[in-house]
Amino acid sequence: MSSTFIQPLDALGPAKSAAEADQAKQDYLEGREQFKKGEYAMAAMAFHNALKGFEEQGDEAGIANASDRLGDVCVERLEYAAALEHYRRAYAICEKEEDSFSILALNKKMAAAHRKLGEYDKALEYAFDMVEHYQLTKDPKGMVETLAAIAELYHDKGDKQKAADTCRTVAAIHKNFKHQRMAEEFIAHADELERA
Repeated sequence: MSSTFIQPLDALGPAKSAAEADQAKQDYLEGREQFKKGEYAMAAMAFHNALKGFEEQGDEAGIANASDRLGDVCVERLEYAAALEHYRRAYAICEKEEDSFSILALNKKMAAAHRKLGEYDKALEYAFDMVEHYQLTKDPKGMVETLAAIAELYHDKGDKQKAADTCRTVAAIHKNFKHQRMAEEFIAHADELERA
């Protein structure tokens, strides 16, 4: 039995604009695929188109995601200052939305970019924000990983005493969790830093 219902022509209008709205999402997904393949120029173009589409729609989550991914492309192309601009835009939106887990991810990326630029004090600011997040969420694994990264930042900065002290803090956390071998490794690393 066939249907005799015919869709009125004016009903086709919204479907077209919905397809246009989906274009930004399609561009975003295309950018992710190109990024996975290592085609960074193509990924940048797709993420840029997605960003423009999300801006036209006023889709803040889309803007944040596209900005974040554009930052990732810039990092792969060793364009750290440009990456930071994109990450900051995403960060502002995440901060407004009080999305602490996205802020944490962006803090990691921004700390890494500042480190690559030799801006160790800025990298440390983001790393200490991460420590605060891990304290609030009671995440010892994240805390230990971040403190180990902070020790590396202090070392890169030439502050061996602070690097050693931070390693001892990591050792103490490992000791509290009965990770004796890991605690001993960080104590040995701290001793090595002080002797260097």
